[in-house]
Amino acid sequence: MTFMENLRAAWQRNDSLVCVGLDPEPARFPAKFATDTDGVFNFCRAIVDATADLVCCFKPQIAHFAALRAEGALERLIAHIHDAHPGVPVILDAKRGDIGSTAQQYASEAFDRYRADAVTLNPYLGKDSIQPFLDRADKGVILLCRTSNPGGADFQNLDCGGLPLYLRVAQTIARDWNGNGNCALVTGATWPEELGQVRARVGNMPLLVPGIGAQGGDIEAVMRHGSTGDGNGLMISSSRAILYASSGDDFAEAARRATHNMRDEVNRHRHLRND
Repeated sequence: MTFMENLRAAWQRNDSLVCVGLDPEPARFPAKFATDTDGVFNFCRAIVDATADLVCCFKPQIAHFAALRAEGALERLIAHIHDAHPGVPVILDAKRGDIGSTAQQYASEAFDRYRADAVTLNPYLGKDSIQPFLDRADKGVILLCRTSNPGGADFQNLDCGGLPLYLRVAQTIARDWNGNGNCALVTGATWPEELGQVRARVGNMPLLVPGIGAQGGDIEAVMRHGSTGDGNGLMISSSRAILYASSGDDFAEAARRATHNMRDEVNRHRHLRND
């Protein structure tokens, strides 16, 4: 199955729009991992196994692994998700963006080395920088549009022929780049009205929505502005609020509770929209 097929199936099977971000920070791990030489993998695997039936996807952040020289742990973690929890797609949060042969290599890194089902990318070098990813029709291509950080407005809100740049990006990707139906956009929960403007221009294209939890995004506003008519269309991401819900030996159980609570809150607003 393609990334999009797996995502839609996970929305239904797990009744969930929740995406758990996997951003390991060993300083925040429970004490028992202090002497574990494979602690990054073991911590993340425990989170995955505790939450896999409650999510629509996982999103490991490559920098958190690479800075720890734990790329091998990342490869094994994605393989574990595929093997132990088939049908739950994995988004490699890499935000790559380059041209020519370098873009080809980044596509191979994401999809052949790490076996990710989708990858986040920066669209600002233009379509040729994204084409090697777009050509992988079975994979997801998730492009930055209106990011959750405050500084995103420095460029993304600049006037571009009567529309802010982020809406030009959204329109161009929906109209010209999505020939294989494998595109999605990153739109932050911290800007719900702008999220709604993106939704109005891209139809049912999936939106990856960071900014819930530690960044203060509001689930009700995200659902009201961003979900599709059938109550789907979103991958609502939370990382730290789930990963570090407890610093004790019950960390996996606490992560499950936090994920369950987030799924329930999302679904409360999701089902209200469908009533």
